Formats: sequence, C-alpha cells, structure tokens
Amino acid sequence: MSAELILLVDDEPSILQLARMYLERDGYRIHESADGEAAMEAAAKHKPALIVLDVMLPKVDGFDVCRRLRSNGDQTPIIMLTARDEDIDKILGLELGADDYLTKPFNPRELVARVKAILRRSESKKGTDDKPLHRGDLTIDPVSREVRLASRTLDLRAQEFDLLRTLAEQPGRVFTREQLLQQAWGFDYYGQTRTVDVHIAHLRKKLDGGIVKIETVTGVGYKLVA
Repeated sequence: MSAELILLVDDEPSILQLARMYLERDGYRIHESADGEAAMEAAAKHKPALIVLDVMLPKVDGFDVCRRLRSNGDQTPIIMLTARDEDIDKILGLELGADDYLTKPFNPRELVARVKAILRRSESKKGTDDKPLHRGDLTIDPVSREVRLASRTLDLRAQEFDLLRTLAEQPGRVFTREQLLQQAWGFDYYGQTRTVDVHIAHLRKKLDGGIVKIETVTGVGYKLVA
C-alpha cells in the first residue's frame, strides 16, 4: 500500500522544506501549496490523508480554508500552524473544524508525532469491540461512525466522534483532560488541554435535548452520564 499523502500549506519555503524532510523521512508522501486557493484545489484533487495548514496565507487565509473545507463536507484531518501563541487563534481554528494546532516555531519531530497520532486514531479503533454503544437515548456505531440521539443523526466531526466514544465506553468514569487527550487523540499534547474544552463544548451543543449529558467535575475533568 502506498504511503499516505500529506498536504503541506505554507508560504514560507523554509517551513515547507523542514516539514517535508521530516515527514518524508517517516515514509509519507508530500504535496505542497503556498496559498489558500491552491490548498483548496489540492485538497479536492489529491484527497490527502491529512492537511498541515498555516494560518497566515496569501489569497485565502488558513482559517477561511478550514471553514470552506468543512462547509463543503471535507472531513480531512487538519493541523493548523499559527505564528502567535495566543488562545484566540487556537480556539478559532478548533471552532472552525481543525483537529489540532502547533505554534511556530515548532519542533518538526512534534509535527511528525501529531501527524502519526491523528492518522492512527481510526486504525487503533479497529480490532476493538465494534458493537454499537447504547447510552440512554444515544447510540454510537463504531463501524459506520454514526451517532444517533433519539430519532436524529448527529453531525459530528471525526475528533468529536472519537471523544464522545471515549467517554461513552466508560459512562460515569471521570476522565482528566490529559487522559482524554491520550485516549481520544492518541498523543500526549504537552498540557494543551484547551483543545479538549473546545470539543466538549461542541459536543454539549449537539447533545442538547437528549438525556445524555457530559458533566464537568470541577478540578478533575469530564464524565458522561445518562
């Protein structure tokens, strides 16, 4: 089987060169784009396994690229690169549908680790119990990756599904944010727990109206209750 294709999107040649070198060393194929318009065209044409997407891009910025891809139904995992270590940039990227983010300058080894973690998430679920989970009026089907709340199907992004499944597999158990990062994301994110909070907020909105709730345990983390 051919190596998975990664789409690198950045207008800094040095960043592209560094990321390409480390990712190719681990066996990934690389396609590069230097602006937002080219990135969207490449995503549609080449169907990459994952996109590494800079925020500050010519023509169309990374936030808008992410928003357009998600609005078009493209659920390709996205790691956003931001030049500023500010929560507002990170939260906005996650709100728009990104799966993760890195702040420049970043360690290329960490980029490779994040890419590997995201790409192996679905693989790691194979071979586990694939029977549907029933929690109150919530049904989670690991095979079709569909979630139903009573009579309606929930529109969940890939990371939201993995997070909800992790909580639902052990209802009532309190997970710390670090444990959720490890189990749902598959990687130790060095304390970047705001990622979890943003995704929990998304899930709560989508679970609204059902009897299943995600509760906050102050000072500890989250648990799913029905």
